[in-house]
Amino acid sequence: MQGKHSHIIIRGIWFACMLTPAASLFGQQKDSVVVVENKVITLSEVIIRNNVNVPSFIERVKNDTTFYKAFRNLRVLQFTSLNDIRMFDKKDGVKASLFSKTSQWAGNGCRYTRVLNEEVTGDMYDHKKKYNYYTPELYAGLFFARDTVCGESNIVKGTELSVKGKSGTARHKEQLKMLFFNPGKAIPGLPFIGNKTAIFDEDMAALYDYSLDEDEHLGELCYIFSIKAKDRTNGGNKDKIVIDEMVTWFSIKTFEVVARNYSLSYKAGLYDFNVDMQVEMTRFENYLVPRLLRYNGNWDVMFKKREKGVFTATLFDFRNEN
Repeated sequence: MQGKHSHIIIRGIWFACMLTPAASLFGQQKDSVVVVENKVITLSEVIIRNNVNVPSFIERVKNDTTFYKAFRNLRVLQFTSLNDIRMFDKKDGVKASLFSKTSQWAGNGCRYTRVLNEEVTGDMYDHKKKYNYYTPELYAGLFFARDTVCGESNIVKGTELSVKGKSGTARHKEQLKMLFFNPGKAIPGLPFIGNKTAIFDEDMAALYDYSLDEDEHLGELCYIFSIKAKDRTNGGNKDKIVIDEMVTWFSIKTFEVVARNYSLSYKAGLYDFNVDMQVEMTRFENYLVPRLLRYNGNWDVMFKKREKGVFTATLFDFRNEN
């Protein structure tokens, strides 16, 4: 009887094993890690299964120009934009706002912006209709062309962003463009920050956790590359980090940037800031272009009032007259 019972028990265990996934019996397969240029990168199971060449991937990420190219494409295309800008007081009440619908004409290397309608509250403008706030001024400098601008192109090669020969607002705009279009690259001329934005450099690797995954995003299969700062208070990292987190979705088919979210913060004697940005891309004909931009920022610069502002830009109705 004992042998018979043992046989029944063994058959029962075997039958249960057939019904139970192996992962449940032996534990879920864990993510793996690889080290590339001092970066410890966590790889998801799907990345391991697909045998992705991680060193080659990292090199392409570092040298990516598709993000910057998408914004340069706006210089040669016609499009319509909904612009929502809001400035807040200390109690997070809206003290100034601007909502507008604009249309950009572009052709023969020239472009200009037409304001189709505009609603303004508070002190967004002064009596000369100049912005009272730095945030909308920078926004307008990036995306509006109030006067006709010619000599435009969407060529990236040889058009690297630089602060050389620039000063004042023009210099600040260029630094913002560098931070916006090339996150992860060093930005010259920002006191106390220097190379702290260069998160791909080997000497910054110990301050970040890196991970690579694969999933669908905005209807497209993407590689998801995440960079997240380690605990600022751990190991004296508080003053070494500017980019807190950056997540980029790369199209597996084209390796173009499909979307990017990033958070930045820093506190120094001259200024402090806390900024979140989100960008989503779309395709028009053969052009990769941004379709949605969100910004939420809190800036405090010495000798200027603290600014807390948000803006959302929705771009659509792209046209090509070239």
